[in-house]
Amino acid sequence: MPDTYLTLKQRSQGIYKEKGSKFLAFAYPVQEEQEIKEILEGLKKQYHDARHHCYAYILGKDGQDFRANDDGEPGHSAGTPILGQIRSNNLTNVLVVVVRYFGGIKLGVGGLITAYKTAAAEAIAANEIVTAIVTERLSFTFDYIDMNDVMRLIKTLDLRIVRQQFEHRCFMTLEVRQALSEEVKDHLLKIPSLTLGD
Repeated sequence: MPDTYLTLKQRSQGIYKEKGSKFLAFAYPVQEEQEIKEILEGLKKQYHDARHHCYAYILGKDGQDFRANDDGEPGHSAGTPILGQIRSNNLTNVLVVVVRYFGGIKLGVGGLITAYKTAAAEAIAANEIVTAIVTERLSFTFDYIDMNDVMRLIKTLDLRIVRQQFEHRCFMTLEVRQALSEEVKDHLLKIPSLTLGD
């Protein structure tokens, strides 16, 4: 089972204009719904005078969590075409928001679908698609006397320390590639005083 997925490298923008309406698109790599909420709130504040803030996102390695929002546009004319662009690039952990400034001329459902789809595609195209690795976090405690063994193992396996606390009994959290998780656990458990779990 692959432990990688495609996502975006950084934030990017795109723009599409049609009959006086402006569609500003923003694409972001995201990890969780709380982050999405904060980005949406930020954009609504920044572009408070825009009529619509439509968006779609996909989360999870297998794209199991997704949502499309039309924000007042006719049903499936905004969120769904944005979602379609994320899917057509096989991306996950991605949010695309399209902010619309109405230009006075109605575009009709077909025109809206084209506009939102094109704006979303522009924002994605302005970005870089990267392969990300699915990781998990391992927490453990150990006696200070075993510190050298723990640090040597971290260096050898090229692991990333997320949290650490050094006292008589030390605590550490590592970020580990999911596919290597069992192997890393086996190595850690060879250290006499080490206990997995918080």
